[in-house]
Amino acid sequence: MAFKEIQPQDLQDNVFTLIGKDWFVVCGEKDGKANAMTASWGGMGVLWGKSVVFIFIRPQRYTKEFVDGADGFTLSVLDESKRKVLNYLGTVSGRDEAKIEKVGLTPLSEGGFTYFSEARLALLCRKLYAQEMKPECFIERECDAKWYPEKDYHTMYVAEIEKVLVRD
Repeated sequence: MAFKEIQPQDLQDNVFTLIGKDWFVVCGEKDGKANAMTASWGGMGVLWGKSVVFIFIRPQRYTKEFVDGADGFTLSVLDESKRKVLNYLGTVSGRDEAKIEKVGLTPLSEGGFTYFSEARLALLCRKLYAQEMKPECFIERECDAKWYPEKDYHTMYVAEIEKVLVRD
């Protein structure tokens, strides 16, 4: 099966389900190598007159080095039959092993962006903005206490969706 390109506004998925239940595979490419992790925090919308995604990556995640070292990243959505793959990508570090190969995903590369042939949806995204979260910016203090007991604050990335690929 091949992918076909659609416009971001033609995406039919519910973004709350897409992000919070289905999860994204975030993939960055640096020096010809790719690394990926799962993410279930983020969003989609319109900002600065562009269709954007925003994602969050903790500083200790190896994938962060790849996202930081590239112009962008991809978000791939796998179907429910790949839940074990998603769990694995979210718990094992690419520092320790070639986890993409180990789970049997097939990387596809396009202009410095790596996504996966097994995806039902892939978003190719160009970074626009990155900012480290700061404890003093929390208005709801319980969020800081609950989600950041180790003080390992995420970096938030805002990226323009340059291409949306859906399984044909």
